[in-house]
Amino acid sequence: MIAAAASSDTRGERASLRTWIAVAGCMLGALIAVLDIQIVNSSLPYIEGGIGTGVDNGTWISTSYLIGEIIMIPLTDYLSRVFGFRRFLLTNVVLFLCFSVACAFAGNLGTMIVTRALQGFTGGVMIPMAFTAVLTRLPESQRPIGLAAFAMTATFGPAIGPTIGGILTEQYGWPYIFFVNLVPGAAMLALLFPTLDRQPMQLHLLKEGDWYGIGAMAIGLACLQTVLDEGNQDDWFGSPYIVHLSIIAAVMLALFVIIELRSTRPAVNLRLLANRSFGLGTLANTLVGFALFGSVYVLPAYLDQVEGYNAQQIGLVLASAGLPQLLIIPFVPALLKRFDPRAIVCVGLSVFAVSCFMNTHLNFNYAGPQFLVANVVRAFGQAILLSPLSVIATSSVAAKDSAAASGLFNMLRSLGGAIGTAALATLITKREQFHSNIIGQSVTPFSVIDQSFLIRMQRYFEMHGMPDPAQAFHQAEILFGNLVSQQSFILAFSDAFYVMALVLLLAAGAIAFVRPIPRLEPVKER
Repeated sequence: MIAAAASSDTRGERASLRTWIAVAGCMLGALIAVLDIQIVNSSLPYIEGGIGTGVDNGTWISTSYLIGEIIMIPLTDYLSRVFGFRRFLLTNVVLFLCFSVACAFAGNLGTMIVTRALQGFTGGVMIPMAFTAVLTRLPESQRPIGLAAFAMTATFGPAIGPTIGGILTEQYGWPYIFFVNLVPGAAMLALLFPTLDRQPMQLHLLKEGDWYGIGAMAIGLACLQTVLDEGNQDDWFGSPYIVHLSIIAAVMLALFVIIELRSTRPAVNLRLLANRSFGLGTLANTLVGFALFGSVYVLPAYLDQVEGYNAQQIGLVLASAGLPQLLIIPFVPALLKRFDPRAIVCVGLSVFAVSCFMNTHLNFNYAGPQFLVANVVRAFGQAILLSPLSVIATSSVAAKDSAAASGLFNMLRSLGGAIGTAALATLITKREQFHSNIIGQSVTPFSVIDQSFLIRMQRYFEMHGMPDPAQAFHQAEILFGNLVSQQSFILAFSDAFYVMALVLLLAAGAIAFVRPIPRLEPVKER
């Protein structure tokens, strides 16, 4: 695959229509895989009700998918060499669609967890292979166009996923969030089947596989992802279950790093991180994942818990952060030919950070319409960010290492997203408790303002069907407590947006240490 592509990797040469169709098919697969995370998350309460499980167990519907995806992403390079790029990708597309249908028909939690995990394994293949297709099949002069398309899957997908999921769930029912995969999946097969070159399998590579490293990575990442997803609701290290999983994750991931650095044929080439541009670019990419997936978690959680929005209403709010990207991303390749990629990334990170700072002053009146301007600003920052960041990270990676770099780059962004979601969920919980204590200290029965509010509310309830003064006063106290709790949550969500902004500025600091990247030349006419 790489050898064939290397011959076409020259400045000024144009990719054929057949190559562009293959790249488009790969991009469609990456979009499906990313969408499937957020589509399901936005409809999780409906799925839990449909299969008869509770909120605590229902989180495994998302966790199982993420575990499968995050394990498979870095292994894609090795397995695609064993089975061939075309055979491996097409097989996993078919399996992904089969497991999607199986999820729609799942009748209990056990079946749903198994099918979601298998869906995650197969979906995890499509993300790095789309990135690899850009790096290995497109000429250098046209690569920014491919990277812009990949950026669209990585940033537009999470933003628009809740919109699609909310509409499908509210209008047709939760099984349709899985059935919807069949349409783009069939289109992907139609694009890829005639355009990907057939390659022989290299089954002898199975004997040379880094199986100890693969095993340590699989166990370590599975335990780490479980800790991240379950830690907040289980009180983190107050739970023996979380403590034991954390120890296993730490030991196995440390063992994985040691094995990979000592192996002559590592399953995941961690040595690439020693490359300054790739290492710093990947660090920034991980921090972007923290904020990107964190924002897709925090904003819907705020609209749900504070404003009482349903899935469709939340999706429509998030659409304002997704749809503008369709208009902006096509112009990014032109920016890459005119400006330093480092400058573009820093501008994108700064704009994204500004959009988070805009949401640090939330109040009772801050609902969907008030997020519109911040979401549009966020859309601009995200749209111009990921494509030049990919250019920075891969600018000094050799062609033979492109696929390995792709797996590592995308795995760490997904891992950053998992860490970000878990960290922000914990932050919101802890800061809500903090703000509740602070507000509670100023709420006393001796306060004239508090007493005046309680008396007004007592009279209100007496006038609306609650004639007993004691019961009406008690109801006023409950209302007062709910308002304090709501205000505490609002302040906690404001703190979460502030943290995301700081993380993005930290990512911009990492990019500042990257060496200058040669400016890409425009495509020359033949």
